Amino acid sequence: MDLNYLRKLLRIFDESSATELIIEEEGVKLHIVKQRQNTHAELPTSPVVMPVPLPSYAPPAVAPIAPSEAPSLARGIQAESLPVTAEEKAKATEKKLHEIRSPIVGTFYRAPAPDAEPFVQVGSHVTPGTTLCIIEAMKLMNEIQSDVAGTIVKIAVENGQPVEYNQLLFLIELD
Repeated sequence: MDLNYLRKLLRIFDESSATELIIEEEGVKLHIVKQRQNTHAELPTSPVVMPVPLPSYAPPAVAPIAPSEAPSLARGIQAESLPVTAEEKAKATEKKLHEIRSPIVGTFYRAPAPDAEPFVQVGSHVTPGTTLCIIEAMKLMNEIQSDVAGTIVKIAVENGQPVEYNQLLFLIELD
């Protein structure tokens, strides 16, 4: 391969917007990759919007919000920060509350079907192995079960809402 020919090709490649060049000539294969420097001009100016899968059924009507829950809902439905204040955290440790958190990312469902009764409600007594909810992830229904015995004192997510990994789902007062 002629060195002057190669220099011309490299100059053209360097000035172009191409990021990869492969040349195979006379039994010699040359593979060149241009590394891009990240600049602010290359970043997208608007956020990327990803579609969120909708549940395969319409969730039941939302129950009225209790006044005690209104402050946490005003901050958004992201319930992973519950209990929110230091006072609520102190109460949680006094009452020996156990947190059930989401082991996966998905959609939270309180019942096995749209017309079925919820697995548990506030005030329900649970034992280890009691199914608390279903989290749908990639069209798979994953049952979330209690690992302790106690009474449900808070359901931190609304039916049909998306949940994140490690997001608070339930608070259980231990027996």
